Amino acid sequence: METTKAPERAAVLGRPSYVWRSGQERRLDMVRRHVPLEGARFLDVGCGIGTYVRRVSEIASRAYGIDVDSTRVSRGAASLSDLLVGASERLPFRDNVFDVLLLNEVIEHVGDDAAAVSEAVRVVRPGGSVVIFAPNRLYPFETHGIYIRKRYLFGNIPFVNYLPNFLRRRLAPHVRAYRKGDLKRLTRALDARWQAHTVVYPGFDNIAERSKLLAKALRSLLYALENTPLRAFGLSHLLVLQKKEPSREVVDV
Repeated sequence: METTKAPERAAVLGRPSYVWRSGQERRLDMVRRHVPLEGARFLDVGCGIGTYVRRVSEIASRAYGIDVDSTRVSRGAASLSDLLVGASERLPFRDNVFDVLLLNEVIEHVGDDAAAVSEAVRVVRPGGSVVIFAPNRLYPFETHGIYIRKRYLFGNIPFVNYLPNFLRRRLAPHVRAYRKGDLKRLTRALDARWQAHTVVYPGFDNIAERSKLLAKALRSLLYALENTPLRAFGLSHLLVLQKKEPSREVVDV
């Protein structure tokens, strides 16, 4: 659990998954619909204490994690060997190393989101995949809290994402939210194609801890909406990028 000073710190760095719950398993299932993990070399960028690394290591050939927060990495490294401290904008890996790279609710927090995604594409092999979950600008709540006169207010704040950019940035300077067009612009210059894109609703794990019946009702209703145009108002984008294979020129002889 985060410390008493954690809400504002978590607003800047994000909140990693400390316990594996149904919401994380659901997201992993979504990843596996588009990307095979069996036998893969997997990297979780923004891994926190390594929750996804631990789970994916049961499936993949090798699972690694990296996070900018040394405290979280140290905690995870007590039981996991393949966790590193480092920034997403400057990954300490060679080109074309990994089969699958995960950025799970990370790019909204980094200093340079374009650099982070570019680095992700660089370190996956040709034909490999970068999987991105990122906040949806059309979701009715800002889940990272807001700042009012330099005072941080923790919680799910309604309608912040619907404000004009300059007002939203004033209230939420610590986190981004994306429209589909924003992601298009972010990835336009990369040597990768869009393999899949959708928008998904929350896992409601926190609600399930208080009321399993309410969580079940919300999941039934909103997960059904993911198969309709109303998915546009979901919590997060799911974007799968596939790194392009090098072109092979045919030379006449």
